[in-house]
Amino acid sequence: MNAIDGKPDSELCSARHSLRPVHFYCRAPQATSVQLAGDFNHWNPLAMQRRDDGWWFIQVMLIHGHHQYRFLVDGKPVLDPRAAGVGRNQSNEEVSIIAVG
Repeated sequence: MNAIDGKPDSELCSARHSLRPVHFYCRAPQATSVQLAGDFNHWNPLAMQRRDDGWWFIQVMLIHGHHQYRFLVDGKPVLDPRAAGVGRNQSNEEVSIIAVG
């Protein structure tokens, strides 16, 4: 048993608890800023890096499961057209869904 949270050590080492790098891309060549906000960062926007080809990029470490997110392009929420699906957050706003395996 793990002394910190009372779970078996084997459960803490399972794939479901391991972090995986996930790459997010947003095409917004005219934007001056693009950010990523999701349930994995408590909806606190993270600045994305602009690339020369008009795409914006960020890598985030996520655990196994489904996560909700959206881009903020110059402060306006934008869904990801390449997302696995669309859902609704706790405020009933549309959000993109990503599945991490």
